[in-house]
Amino acid sequence: MTRTTFRFRVHGERLAIARLDRAAEIPAWARGGFVNIARTVDELSIVCAQVHVPRDVVQERDKIAFGIEGTVPMTTVGILASLCSALAEANVPVFAISTYDTDWLLVSADRFEAARAALSGLGHVVAGDPPRA
Repeated sequence: MTRTTFRFRVHGERLAIARLDRAAEIPAWARGGFVNIARTVDELSIVCAQVHVPRDVVQERDKIAFGIEGTVPMTTVGILASLCSALAEANVPVFAISTYDTDWLLVSADRFEAARAALSGLGHVVAGDPPRA
């Protein structure tokens, strides 16, 4: 079985993962070059540039996103499992976001180099440096 290797690109903004009440309106501050909005029966989660998120909002800050370049077919099996396993072995918590085309991994800025090393150990390339705070 051959292993697929990927090239990851690093997003250029520090991100925050915010949690709002499930009935909240989508706020105007949910903006930037990377925005992900997910509403479930329990919550409204927003990932966006942390510079826009008010300090009084429940949030995790200083996240760095890196995504697989290109399109990953939805029929592909085991990609996230493989990536998340490598990060778990390196003691790197991950917040994963899947889009129509690809997958994004968000890690804390202080664990970025450990994440890069873990993925490089699988033969992947993480292109780019983390954005400054």
